[in-house]
Amino acid sequence: MRLLIATDAWHPQVNGVVRSLEHMAQAGRAFGFDTVFLTHQDFASAPLPGYPEIRLSYATRSKVARLWDGLAPTHVHIATEGTVGYATRRFCLDRGRPFTTSYHTRFPEYLAARLPVPEAWSYAWLRRFHGASNGTMVSTPSLERELAGRGFTGLMRWTRGVDTDLFRPQTSNALDGLPRPIFLFVGRLAVEKNVAAFLDLDLPGTKVVVGDGPDRTRLAALHPAARFLGTREGEDLAAIYASSDVFVFPSLTDTFGIVLLEALASGLPVAAYPVTGPLDVIGGTRAGILDGDLRAGALAALEVPRETCRAEALRYTWTESARQFFGNIERAHAMPPQRLDRRVHPVGGAVQHGQGG
Repeated sequence: MRLLIATDAWHPQVNGVVRSLEHMAQAGRAFGFDTVFLTHQDFASAPLPGYPEIRLSYATRSKVARLWDGLAPTHVHIATEGTVGYATRRFCLDRGRPFTTSYHTRFPEYLAARLPVPEAWSYAWLRRFHGASNGTMVSTPSLERELAGRGFTGLMRWTRGVDTDLFRPQTSNALDGLPRPIFLFVGRLAVEKNVAAFLDLDLPGTKVVVGDGPDRTRLAALHPAARFLGTREGEDLAAIYASSDVFVFPSLTDTFGIVLLEALASGLPVAAYPVTGPLDVIGGTRAGILDGDLRAGALAALEVPRETCRAEALRYTWTESARQFFGNIERAHAMPPQRLDRRVHPVGGAVQHGQGG
């Protein structure tokens, strides 16, 4: 079997969507699938102004048709609602090919944070986009309940995993010399991540920020005492997690937050708001503190035993994530294709994805 994954989120982006899809491709053979990708690299594209790592693709149904025979998929998954995903959706509907989708990013909230577009309009568009699929994968129970309440149907669970060999407790200190305690944030520096809520906190020690994005220059100028380390990956990132004292996750809009699992696997307790993502990963455990007062939560998290965090992370594996993902693919593609109205057009011409996942 060959699975085609159509996605607007792809390299050089570094985010949860890209990492999740890469892990699924790596695990695919164990579940009987070869995986191929359709991304912005297959179309003419241009960098998003102010955000060059995101490419705006000029994807069309006719170009998808020209590429189709070479890709030769038996199954199709549309990971994002951007131009690549939309063109693939139109092609599949025209050919009567079943497909699945996934909901990674709170696009209505992200768009409303930048433009005067009512969230209800964006959710109506997304409901129609995903409604044509044979199943829409969501990462958490709370997100599933929320979307069902907004009229989404055919929802299927697909959790996430973490590499517990890479992200692990370590004795070396990559942040030696910084005043402690060290409060860490890892993620994209953009308005929807609410990073300012972390940086504005009155906390002892040092705030460390790992990541890049359109808000980095502004945030660094406003908070000169914080340490901005830029994008880090692999062992370098793992060492920073393990060298910190609390992971602070200020986002109110993430659908999961793979960085939460990376922190826990490193033995790093989490402080976050009690919202979708943190509620599902941290809620009901003793691996962190969820509090509407983020400062109080960050200080309380200093008392969480690091071994408790590590034990919680070991519950999440990419193997289990892949089992859910490919199981959903097979079940959904055994159904007949949906016969719904196809007149869905991208909001503003394109929908781009950041680090949801």
